[in-house]
Amino acid sequence: MRSVVVAFAFLACADVAPGATQLAPGVDLIPGTFVPGTQPDGNTIVFRGTDGFIVFDTGRHPEHTQKIIDFATAAKQPVAAIVNSHWHLDHVGGNVLLRKTYPDVRVYASPAIEDAMHGFLASYHAQLEDAIKQAGDDAAKQAPWRAELALIDAGPVLFPDQRITSTATVTIAGREVRLGYESRAVTAGDVWLFDPSTRVLASGDLVTLPAPLFDTACAERWKAALGHLANVDFSVLVPGHGAPMHRAEFATYRRAFGKLLDCAAGKSEKNACIDGWMRDATSLIPATDAALARSLLDYYVEGNLRAPSAQKAKLCGA
Repeated sequence: MRSVVVAFAFLACADVAPGATQLAPGVDLIPGTFVPGTQPDGNTIVFRGTDGFIVFDTGRHPEHTQKIIDFATAAKQPVAAIVNSHWHLDHVGGNVLLRKTYPDVRVYASPAIEDAMHGFLASYHAQLEDAIKQAGDDAAKQAPWRAELALIDAGPVLFPDQRITSTATVTIAGREVRLGYESRAVTAGDVWLFDPSTRVLASGDLVTLPAPLFDTACAERWKAALGHLANVDFSVLVPGHGAPMHRAEFATYRRAFGKLLDCAAGKSEKNACIDGWMRDATSLIPATDAALARSLLDYYVEGNLRAPSAQKAKLCGA
């Protein structure tokens, strides 16, 4: 059994509600899903405050978000606040249902989603519309694409009430946490949350398994952001996708990430870079996810890490 699985089993102290696992007192994980052929849901971490729950990332599909609602209902506490790590739909899509269920909820996030609505998400919207047209009268085939369109069309419902643009210690729902801000890493603005009382760090997609997801990333600034996370005094890090990890696993991830970037920047064949990641991060990747990891990197090495300099400069804000 791989070391990260052992670490997670050690942390899994108790099932608090169906679909949730306790990481530390007052901190619970609702795992996301990452299945080939379907759109993913990011991990959700729930922190108990004196005034209700702080929900870090809300998933994409209603089935995932309903688990958050069921968790809060079982605990007889409201969701008082949402912290979104970034604007990808698998991390903010659940905001729509949670705002309907908890009208007083307050959302903390980077304002980068507002620009994304006119850039990446606008382009994605057009692609979805085209896919629906191509599907003709096949309602079943159209259904997931229409669900994606509905999330994008929610617009301001996905936006933050409190814009995060710098790192600071704040009190949310009666719980003191540190919100970190990274500019031009995975997206134009990424937020992480560190809970000093339990030393749990929610990283969002600054850490993802079975491979880094480079769709909107500035790779070099992402590498620098991993250095910032290394300086946080965490005991457990919960990635945007994948199982929780201790500091040793994170160090392995960070080394593998750096070596992947070095390989892509050189003249090695693409497959050599993929093989390097699979070797360097092998202790973090469940055997069942190996094919997915290779498939992701097969696209990202050429499509992002070796993209034209103008494309990379745009993502890096240059």
